[in-house]
Amino acid sequence: MGLAGAKTNAAWAGIVVGSLLLVASCWFAAAPKSVKASSEADEAAAARLAYSEKTAAKYNFRYGREFPFLPSNATTDNGQFLNPKSFYTAEYCGHCHKESHDQWRQSAHSNANRVPYYLRNVEMLNVEKGIEFSRHCEGCHDPIAVVSGALTQGAPKKRPYDQDGVTCSVCHSIQQGDTRGTGSYVMGVPAVLVDEEGKPISRAVSDGEILAHLDRHSKAVMRDFYRTSEFCSSCHKAALPKTLNDYKWQRAISLYDEWQASSFAKQSPLPFYVKDSVSTCQTCHMQREALKTVDYGAKKGQLASHRWLGANTVIPKIYGFDEQAARVVEFLKNSVFNIDIFALERGDTEDSAKWQDVAAPLGLVSFKTAAGEVLTADVVIQNKGIAHSHVPEQRDMYESWVEFVVKDATGRVLTQSGAIEGGGELDARAHSFTNRLINVRGELNNLHQVWNNRVVAYNNTIQAGRSQLVRYAFQIPATTTGSVSVTATVKYRRFNQHFMDFGMGKHYEMPIVDMASQTRVVNIGENKPAPPGPLENKEWMRWNNYGIALLDAQQYAASVHAFERVAQMRPDYADAFTNIAIAQFQWEKYGEAHGNLEKALALAPASARTLYYRALVERNEGHLDLAIGDLETVVKSFPRSRDAHRELGFSYYQQHKYDLARAEYETLQGIDPDDLAAHYNLSILYRRLGAKDKAAQQAVMFADQKDDPMASTYALEYLRQHTELANESVVWHVHELNVPPGPQSAAQTSAGGLQ
Repeated sequence: MGLAGAKTNAAWAGIVVGSLLLVASCWFAAAPKSVKASSEADEAAAARLAYSEKTAAKYNFRYGREFPFLPSNATTDNGQFLNPKSFYTAEYCGHCHKESHDQWRQSAHSNANRVPYYLRNVEMLNVEKGIEFSRHCEGCHDPIAVVSGALTQGAPKKRPYDQDGVTCSVCHSIQQGDTRGTGSYVMGVPAVLVDEEGKPISRAVSDGEILAHLDRHSKAVMRDFYRTSEFCSSCHKAALPKTLNDYKWQRAISLYDEWQASSFAKQSPLPFYVKDSVSTCQTCHMQREALKTVDYGAKKGQLASHRWLGANTVIPKIYGFDEQAARVVEFLKNSVFNIDIFALERGDTEDSAKWQDVAAPLGLVSFKTAAGEVLTADVVIQNKGIAHSHVPEQRDMYESWVEFVVKDATGRVLTQSGAIEGGGELDARAHSFTNRLINVRGELNNLHQVWNNRVVAYNNTIQAGRSQLVRYAFQIPATTTGSVSVTATVKYRRFNQHFMDFGMGKHYEMPIVDMASQTRVVNIGENKPAPPGPLENKEWMRWNNYGIALLDAQQYAASVHAFERVAQMRPDYADAFTNIAIAQFQWEKYGEAHGNLEKALALAPASARTLYYRALVERNEGHLDLAIGDLETVVKSFPRSRDAHRELGFSYYQQHKYDLARAEYETLQGIDPDDLAAHYNLSILYRRLGAKDKAAQQAVMFADQKDDPMASTYALEYLRQHTELANESVVWHVHELNVPPGPQSAAQTSAGGLQ
């Protein structure tokens, strides 16, 4: 809770006289000392060494003495252990940062290492493999336990600092980090004050000393690095390394990478939409709020929120944090999604393999329906409000899904998908924004046993700025009159019921949040256009989102058609032609793609996005020089574009310009240390340039991080045995609700027959 440049602010005017007298008495009771380190620093270093050596004598150095903190990537400034008593408590920081402390106490950071479900999950790991393996988890959930050497056999299992989880002096003692994640930070000795020479003071410091030297306090606890997304990436990006699973490196969560490639970061030219300004992790999760109580860290009466609002709806319920609960729900409902029941595909019930027509976009076109007819609703869900995927992080136990309900004019439910069934379990056939993790036994990892992961069976999450198409086939009953309504709702609860009941040791009901919803009424008979609702996108954007969803579903011809509709409505919109070209490029129609890219460049000659895709087409056509020229232009405009550096490096490699190719891949690794293409190509380039040791190192990392070609057999066998999930693994599929049985329904035909 840094007092960054803090000064007395207007909020102090409302503090009662007694509080002012208390602060004054603290100030004078602890008259400021001379704040010089000198011998104090030497004494502190000696005490730390003594603690470290004592701890090391009983410590399990499973991975070697040079790697005391693995499987976490965390380390300390000099590699020694840190005495947990050197970390200031949150209560201490709350003396002057009351509001920050109160917000933090209700946050997921504060409770990272005390909630029952987390403790039970880690205990599974400890029992199955050993406590030293839990350093992988605790590097981010309980950093003090890791850097103090407490996670070893025979150490106390209950520690006072566990209740503070990721506390103030954890974040504000990190000296540097990188974007590998899994706790990839360097922890220094906690200090709340520096001396006249700028050296940290590690002894106990009174409130009075801090108040007398606010500038030195700020230097001790704040770094510009803390305001960056790279700082957050130390923990909000993670891998499952071989040191954890005795198998191989696997990616676990990629929030930083997803943000970095999104329109929010403005570091890549490739997103479908462009934001007006840069948004970092802090922009969304630490928004400035009006000060309500007391906090010296406030500026102009505002404080950067230390609630870190996100999606954890369970912690507030467990501990009765009513304000946090309300704020989290508000956060989840704040324009994260746009839902568009975009089209109705009308099937012929006599010849169900034949599609008669598609009515789209709904609300703006006339169409007819009849009782007894089979319809397929195309629901487009746009992730427009978050800079990473939904759901983020490990998705095996998180739960967000689409509820689709068809009702008659009286409100009676005719059919639905995504209901909560007996025992609180979600309908197994619901469309969920999740993935399925399969373990070494070919079974579902349903209790977050990530150390046993072998493969992701499928991944239905929605990336930032993308859209997903969810299709529902249903029959209007023959006796229906008047109209039917169709409603699509994105729902969210923190965990699936199976994991929650395990984690709490009993059946535990969780809040369910309706994040976004849309209803459309379909008349039996004639349906005429109607004025769009206030939350509906413009028609061209509706087609654009539909095109994006079709593209990701690998329906290239339909995607081209959707984007062509955008171009007809917005002939001035250069990206419409670029989007057509992207679909054509993936369809391997390179000549047609080139033509549309030229149309886009005629409208926006400097478009880095269009130049990037033109370079890929040029390279496929054998024009390497032209491709390199375009990619060099892109890199100048977007120097942190991973895709541009990767493709430029490969193009240089094709021309045998090995030094230039090496430089591109090294730059790429500076942005993403785990880029697989960089490992592979650098292993070749270093060898050809005579750097054999570097080549060998990159080759080892590539071998460890590449996919295991045999792992897919685990997924295929699991899906063969679980047909209720197999449909979800097909990118273009239909959820059949009350469609009558037959030789082969229209929905089955469209989905390729996999049910």
